[in-house]
Amino acid sequence: MNIAPWVLIAIPVAIFGWAYAGYPAVLWVASRFKAPLATPPEPSSWPMISITVPAYNEAARIRSTIESLLAIDYPADRRQILIISDSSTDDTDRIVAEYADRGVELYRVSKRGGKTAAENAAATALRGEIIVNTDASIRIQPHSVKALVRAFQDPTIGVASGRDISVGAESESNRGESGYVGYEMWVRDLETRLGGIVGASGCCYAARAQIQRTVLRDDLARDFASALIARRLGLRAVSVSDATAVVPRTPSLRAETKRKARTMAQGLETLRYGASLMNPFRHGAFAVALASHKLARWLVYLGVPFALIGIAWLALASRAAQVLLLAIVLGVVMGIAAMRWPAGRRVPLPFALAGFALASTLGGLRAWMLAMRRKRLPMWEPTRRATIPE
Repeated sequence: MNIAPWVLIAIPVAIFGWAYAGYPAVLWVASRFKAPLATPPEPSSWPMISITVPAYNEAARIRSTIESLLAIDYPADRRQILIISDSSTDDTDRIVAEYADRGVELYRVSKRGGKTAAENAAATALRGEIIVNTDASIRIQPHSVKALVRAFQDPTIGVASGRDISVGAESESNRGESGYVGYEMWVRDLETRLGGIVGASGCCYAARAQIQRTVLRDDLARDFASALIARRLGLRAVSVSDATAVVPRTPSLRAETKRKARTMAQGLETLRYGASLMNPFRHGAFAVALASHKLARWLVYLGVPFALIGIAWLALASRAAQVLLLAIVLGVVMGIAAMRWPAGRRVPLPFALAGFALASTLGGLRAWMLAMRRKRLPMWEPTRRATIPE
């Protein structure tokens, strides 16, 4: 028997099984032996914080974003709201300036260089002990900032990540994203119960000032890198389930493909930046979590072409492999149909799920191509998510 096609299939399947089922199962079993985490008490006095919003040409939504931040439940004299304009060319800066008398500050980067570069430049303008990071398209719930800040009552915590709530119309082609986000938040909760997470949510997370002020290469993802920096400083990153943020789904599967490629390519570069932390002899459980939660998931996409070759190889002589190959082709056809579905028309759930899987796979493969070519992606084109109804 020729084992080559079996090997081509077995390795990607094993990586997929460990990343998405085996690793979470181990976390779940281990967490049964841990007591539930207690809610940290409120501090005797709330620390000074800075809330940052990197923005590039966000005139259409920056007003509502600022209004939502001003409504957050946190002492006004203990918080700074800083909008970081990455050299916007629309009315973003003018609109932000309208709120100067309400304490909202504008930091304009003179030359556009991308999100991380803008954050690097704005570090000198931060006054808070704790920095809360979010995006213009996200709505942090009013209670969430206090929930994040309470986590820092524990001196071992360097980063606190919020809980994303993915929302969108039930007719959207990309509604599979919500299921994945819910799964991701569950895994992070398990990791937190056992010690900590390996990457924060870019939609809403907080970091101690020394971590936020670390200058990063402009092609790295600060949300992911912050957890790695915290580890190097002997601190932990955790997920705070009470700190919720409403995140509109990416508006289309084509946009999801581009978003996946961009964020994963940045993630791969950030993982390279923190590669030494995957040494289990020095970093123990954190190294295992980093390899399982990040690297293994991304390797799944790299293994897809090899698995398909193996299945096609077996299909030359196996009826079962032929049926499986036919099912895969059908799934791809459904996914393509979902990506081309007419706007405004409801997408059946099977098509939506197939479309999300296809968009994620294409985006993941694109990210690996960029990583292998060492193509840097410092320039930031924010995901234009749907507007959250007021």
